[in-house]
Amino acid sequence: MAEYVFIPGAASDSWYWHLLADELRTRGHRVATPNLPCDDDAAGLPEYADTVAAAIGDHTGTVLVAHSFGGFTAPLVCRRAPVDRLVLLSAMIPQPGEAPGDWWANTGYEQARREQDERDGRDLDDDDALFFHDVPPMLAAQARRHSRRQSATPFSAPWPLPAWPSTPTTFLLCRHDRFLPAAFMRRVVADRLGIVPDEIDGGHMVALTRPRQLADRLEACTTTDSTDQRRL
Repeated sequence: MAEYVFIPGAASDSWYWHLLADELRTRGHRVATPNLPCDDDAAGLPEYADTVAAAIGDHTGTVLVAHSFGGFTAPLVCRRAPVDRLVLLSAMIPQPGEAPGDWWANTGYEQARREQDERDGRDLDDDDALFFHDVPPMLAAQARRHSRRQSATPFSAPWPLPAWPSTPTTFLLCRHDRFLPAAFMRRVVADRLGIVPDEIDGGHMVALTRPRQLADRLEACTTTDSTDQRRL
């Protein structure tokens, strides 16, 4: 039995994980899905990390899973609480001193997104097509209702760690992600973590579209004999 703790992306809450959490609980695992204070203008990344660390407490065997913008918070948690493995699920990867708001320009995101959208013939301004293209309509409507106001506060301060934590780290890339395109993220993972990402079918909201397959992959992370993914 493992303890899974989940960090949502920006402007999101614990509801995003509900299908995956139910799947993992039926398999006998413990699950925690803390809500971040994302609508609090007084809260930045340290407060986000404190919230998640409090959910972990002194539990052992924790697998910390961070989605999207949660990638900026997760490594901070690894310095505050016992974490056996960190799984970045289609997540942003910070560098020391980098403000989250600068991540897009520093990684060449805009050009990569534009090129991918043009290749796929997509409207660059269609957020529904960007995030919910493979999500069933009823689930997509519920997801929109669970959207929260995202404060700009955590995007302005430099990422405070001097280096990536020593916690064994897995990156799980979504092959059909339109928000963080797969080809772009393969490069970012190689450049910033120096590892080869694992991959799963699905778009950015994969926890809503493929909870069973995602649970399989997360369980595989906890049983692997290696301490990390294959280094480049």
